[in-house]
Amino acid sequence: MIRVLIADDQELIRESLKIVISNRPGLEVTDVAANGQEVIKCVRQNKPDVILMDVRMPKMDGVQCTKIIKENYPEIKIVILTTFDDDEFVFNALKYGASGYLLKGVSMDELTEAINTVYDGKAMINPDIAAKVLRLFSQMAQSNFAIQVSSKEADTLTRTEWKIIAQVEKGAANKEIAEALRLSEGTVRNYLSSILNKLGLRDRTQLAIWAVQTRGDRWEN
Repeated sequence: MIRVLIADDQELIRESLKIVISNRPGLEVTDVAANGQEVIKCVRQNKPDVILMDVRMPKMDGVQCTKIIKENYPEIKIVILTTFDDDEFVFNALKYGASGYLLKGVSMDELTEAINTVYDGKAMINPDIAAKVLRLFSQMAQSNFAIQVSSKEADTLTRTEWKIIAQVEKGAANKEIAEALRLSEGTVRNYLSSILNKLGLRDRTQLAIWAVQTRGDRWEN
């Protein structure tokens, strides 16, 4: 059972999400919160597995709350859920450790998939903002937000693993990677798990940022 906390300053959205998510198999809503301060209080009382985090909330916004939660409870996964397609929010939410970023227009099936995806330790990025996120990865790679991987760890990667990393850098989903490299989706998932383990990275988001930082001819070597 995946335990979910819903944070949104609009009561209608909070309660609607609570009803829908509670009726989904394998999901349980632990709490609802109207602002970042309430989120932190709820997390201390009933540690959820996944938080659906609105961005613009009173008292403490979702980005600042994400930073505090990830610093104190790094195992909790956070999906930023917002109507605002804003560069700064995308950049900071991912920088502080959010595992996913979805616009509120997604279907409930897509939202459920996102919860399950981040719970499994993967990143979930709404297709509508994937291109924007890739540009932000480039900004992150050129800023002080650096992903550290030793050359020794990188040298353990195989040719196929480098090709998969190149696809992740482009924002390709597992199905697209499988089609591009003529592999099964299961094989791609196994490769990604191996890559993250070798490099000591948390998730696909960190891998994508690191890929931008280390872009070069090496992908095809």
